[in-house]
Amino acid sequence: MKLATHSSLSGSLFDSPKQLEFAEGAVLLQGFASAEDQSLINTINDIAKQSPFRHMTTPGGFRMSVAITNCGHVGWVTDRKGYRYQAIDPDSDLPWPAMPSVFAEIASRAADAAGYAHFQPDACLINRYQSGARMSLHQDKDEQDFTAPIVSISLGLPAIFMFGGLQRTDKTQRMLLQHSDAVVWGGPTRLNFHGIAPLKAGSHPLLGEQRINLTFRKAL
Repeated sequence: MKLATHSSLSGSLFDSPKQLEFAEGAVLLQGFASAEDQSLINTINDIAKQSPFRHMTTPGGFRMSVAITNCGHVGWVTDRKGYRYQAIDPDSDLPWPAMPSVFAEIASRAADAAGYAHFQPDACLINRYQSGARMSLHQDKDEQDFTAPIVSISLGLPAIFMFGGLQRTDKTQRMLLQHSDAVVWGGPTRLNFHGIAPLKAGSHPLLGEQRINLTFRKAL
C-alpha cells in the first residue's frame, strides 16, 4: 500500500489544508502541536523526573521495546498480572504525576478539531521510541469509557502509524506521522487495531534520536 505523506494529504477532501479524515471518525491533524512543542517537551522532562521511563513487561513475559511513563489520575501499566490502569506508579509506590494543564488543553483542542467536543482526558500514556522500537497492532480497550476518543500527539522522529480495522487481520493503512502531528479516533473506529512500525534511526533537532508519543484517554 502506498504510504500517505504530508505532501500527498491535500486536496478537496480536506476541511482544511492540514486535516484529513482517513477513516470514519479518525482524523489526522498535521502540525497541530507545533506552537506548543517545546512546552510539551519541557513538561515531559518534568514528568519523567518524577516517574521515569521504564520498559514494562507484558503478561506473556515479553519486555516492551517502547519505554513508558504516565501522568493523570491513573496510569496504564502492564506486567505478569495483565494490562490495567492504576492510580499508583508501581516503581515508586506514589501517585502518578498530575495531568499538566498544557497536556489537558491541547488534548481537548485536538479532540474538538476532530469533531469530539468536551473531551477531558484523565490519563496520558507517554511512550518513548528509540531506533528499532515498535508497537504491535493492538486495541485500546482497557478504558471504561469507549464513547470518548483517543488523542495521540507525536514529537521527535517521524514514525509509520498503522491503522487497521476491528479485527487484527484487517487491512491496515500506513501513514507517516511527523513532529507535532496529532491523530484522533473514536466513534465507529474507537476500537480499531493500530500500531507503530519499527522506528528508523535518525536525529531530531529538539528530541535527538527518539520519538515521544502522548496518548490521551478517558480511562475511568
